[in-house]
Amino acid sequence: MTRPSQAIPQDMPSWVLLPFVLGTFALTWGIVGSYILFPETMAATFGQISGAHPLFFLATWAPAISAVTLIVVRTGWRGLRAFLSRLLLWRCAPVWWLIILVGVPLVFVAGSLIKGGPVLAPLPPEGAGPMLALMGMMLFLGPVEELGWRGLAQPILQRHMAPIWAGALIGATWGIWHLPAFYLAGVVFADWAFLPFFIGNVTLAILVTPIFNSARGSLLLPMLFHWQLINPFWPDAQPWDTWILLAVAAGIVWWRRDSLFSRTGAATEVVPRPAAG
Repeated sequence: MTRPSQAIPQDMPSWVLLPFVLGTFALTWGIVGSYILFPETMAATFGQISGAHPLFFLATWAPAISAVTLIVVRTGWRGLRAFLSRLLLWRCAPVWWLIILVGVPLVFVAGSLIKGGPVLAPLPPEGAGPMLALMGMMLFLGPVEELGWRGLAQPILQRHMAPIWAGALIGATWGIWHLPAFYLAGVVFADWAFLPFFIGNVTLAILVTPIFNSARGSLLLPMLFHWQLINPFWPDAQPWDTWILLAVAAGIVWWRRDSLFSRTGAATEVVPRPAAG
């Protein structure tokens, strides 16, 4: 008999998706909105916002903060440990590792070459050191979002709809969630156009879906995929990177249409139950 202290945590119910989304938007839009509406007051109180500002990290981590809070409240610390065990899931079809490690960089290189740019992003005068430091920092920025998007939202949505629609819905939500940052001076989004970015978000969320399911709900692979998208060594390829990724995603959707349009085999656990024995 399992002792109460060793009870297996129950998985997250589907209704937590609503407080997850509300909490994610409230934290991010609250921080970013304050800098948009009260720029002088916020700058005087907390300093000028930038991509390295602690509040920018906090706003970026909102999906993870919202998801982890709900998991701890519902399942306790044992549930959180079980949830984080999904970071150790790495086995999947080799083609997905190839796409993450080789395919994504090639998209940026090809897009840059099409627009007459370099193969790699130019190094700063100080050399590769600052770029390596930035690359390390990026690992703890955008990829942490995946604890929310792929950690909680994707498996819950896949209980109720086919993976492709779950991915598309998350991508659209992800894109809208970024919207205030396009009106925020001092961050990279201020120089981008929102529509291509939104299309790119939906495309990327669909593209990562078969990777996520092939690895049985892995958190590691989506985080590495996200990291590659913001790797500072890859050159600026806008807007060609969006259109190339759109073409790649269309091909993968056609290739994997049997699994993407069916809930059979889709990962639906947020908090995995330990294997028997």
